[in-house]
Amino acid sequence: MSVLRRPARLTNDRLRKLADEELMELVAGNDPDAFEVILERHADAAFSLAYRMCATRSLAEDVTQEAFLALWRGGARYDRARGSVRTWALGIVHNRAVDALRRCNVHERRRAGDEGIEDSLEAPERTDAQAIGNAAASEIRGALDELPDEQKQVIELAYFGGFTHIEIASMLDLPLGTIKGRMRLGLHKLRGQLHGWEAVGT
Repeated sequence: MSVLRRPARLTNDRLRKLADEELMELVAGNDPDAFEVILERHADAAFSLAYRMCATRSLAEDVTQEAFLALWRGGARYDRARGSVRTWALGIVHNRAVDALRRCNVHERRRAGDEGIEDSLEAPERTDAQAIGNAAASEIRGALDELPDEQKQVIELAYFGGFTHIEIASMLDLPLGTIKGRMRLGLHKLRGQLHGWEAVGT
């Protein structure tokens, strides 16, 4: 990708008139002003997604900061053929949030083990329903990984992020009909892969 070189006279006001894709070419060339505009445009949506997933403000702030640091350092890896800048940025946020939640879960499990909590649980507390739920989550995650990226993203935003179709359309800057179509196709494929998991999408 050829790097768009910003003339010295290109002010921040003029930068704000550039498309995201043009700004990312400047970010790839280590232009901090272009990165600032990208941050202004997408930080709110990024934090909203992180907060929906993490449920705590401090963790969501950390996830958002890590995601934009990754965007700044990896700006040269953005490929406009794979989607909008917002879609790409939210994908980074999603991945960072998942990593953060996994780290938290590991920490909680270790702390529980250290305090002897797990050993003190009564057998009925470890229900078959919980085991089935864990198996279902694993199966659903595996099935999601088989979907095309655009279908996987809208389903994850809806079911794991808690966003409505309208919110997802706004976040990804896509028509509502496109979001609903991707959701419908993705859920249809999920049902086929999950062998009778009728609850998916209901």
